[in-house]
Amino acid sequence: MPSSDYDSACLPDLLPLYYRRLFPFSQYYRWLNYGGVQKNYFQNREFSFTLKDDIYVRYQSFSTQNELEKEMQKVNPYKIDIGAIYSHRPNQHNTVKSGTFQALEKELVFDIDMTDYDDVRSCCSAADICSKCWTLMTIAIRILDRALRDDFGFQHLLWVYSGRRGVHCWVCDEAARKLSVAARSAVAEYLSLIKGGEEMVKKVVLMDPIHPFIRESLNVVEHYFPRYALQDQDILGRKESVDKVLALVPEDILFTIRVSKGQYFEKEIMLQYCYPRLDVNVSKGVNHLLKSPFSVHPKTGRISVPMDLKELDTFDPFAVPTISLICEELDRPRTGEEEEKSEEEKLLFFTDFKRTSLAKYVKYFDQFLDGMAGSRKGDLLRKSDLQKEF
Repeated sequence: MPSSDYDSACLPDLLPLYYRRLFPFSQYYRWLNYGGVQKNYFQNREFSFTLKDDIYVRYQSFSTQNELEKEMQKVNPYKIDIGAIYSHRPNQHNTVKSGTFQALEKELVFDIDMTDYDDVRSCCSAADICSKCWTLMTIAIRILDRALRDDFGFQHLLWVYSGRRGVHCWVCDEAARKLSVAARSAVAEYLSLIKGGEEMVKKVVLMDPIHPFIRESLNVVEHYFPRYALQDQDILGRKESVDKVLALVPEDILFTIRVSKGQYFEKEIMLQYCYPRLDVNVSKGVNHLLKSPFSVHPKTGRISVPMDLKELDTFDPFAVPTISLICEELDRPRTGEEEEKSEEEKLLFFTDFKRTSLAKYVKYFDQFLDGMAGSRKGDLLRKSDLQKEF
C-alpha cells in the first residue's frame, strides 16, 4: 500500500526539519532518564545511529537532553537504535581497561516481525503486510501483554509499531531492567511456543494437562482464529493450504476421524497459525540494540510510534503518519483559532508536533510516562514510610 506519497529520495531534506521541530525530545529524555533516580543512568546509555549510505555508528552517548538534541540535529540519523546502560560512558569505551566495559541494565524487549509468519499467511510475504495479516500482530500483543502483566507482574509496557512490518515491546519496570541474561532467557522461553525451523512441519505440541498460560493464550487465539484463518487467509479454501493443515493432524486422527484421548490437534493447529513468533535472541541479550520509538523507517517513511492498547483492535499501520505528511502539516496555514493566540502561546502550542498527526502518538507516550512517574512516586513514599517505622 502507498505510504502517503512518501518518496525516500526526499528523506535527507525532511529529516533536518523532523529533528529540529517534531521529534519529542523532552518526552524521550524523560523516558530514558527514569526520573534521574540513579546516577549516570542516561549518560551511560548506548545509542547507535544509521546515517545516510548505511553508515552505522555505535557507542554514542550523551550527558544531557540538549547534547542529544544537538547531535541528532547535526547528523540527522536515518535510524536510531537504543542499547544498554553500561558500566562506563559508551563513547569512552575505548579508553577504559579491557574487560571492564560491561552492559549492566536494559529494558526487557520483544521484537515480533511479520516475516516470521510467512508459512501461515497467504495474503502477503516478506516485508509486505496488509489488514488481513496484521491481525497476527494484534493477537501477539494481546497474548504477550497479558502474560507479562499477569504472570510476571510487570506494569510498564511500551508497545511500539516498528514503522513497517512488526511491533516492539519495551518492558520498563525497574525489575525488568535489572534482569540477568539467564532471567531474560527464562522469560523468553516461557513465552515461546512455536518450536523448530522451516524444515519442521509441526511446530506446536501440547502436553496434558495444558499449562494455564497456554489456556489463556488459547482464549485469545480462539477469539481471532475464525476470522483470521478461515475467512481472511481461507486456509481450507485451496488444496495446497488444506494439505498444510492436514500435515499438522496426527495420522491416527486422519484414519479414525475422531479425537484420541489426550490429543489437542485442533488447538495445536490454531496456535501454530496464530501464536506470537518471538525473536528470542533480541529478548535474551542485555547488550542487544533495538530500534527506537520515533525513529523514521527509511523504506516506508512511517514514524515508529507508541501504540494505545485501548485502541488495539482498530490500530491501522497504514494510518500511521509518514515523515512527509507531518512535515507538510507543519506548513499548513494556521486556523483562525490558532491565529488569535499570543506569540508566546503559538510558540508553546503550535510550532511542534501538536500541529501534526504525530500529536496523538506523543500523547500516548506522555500517558505511559505519567504512569511510570506515578509508580516511582509511590515507591519512594513506601520506602520513606518504611524508614520512618524503623
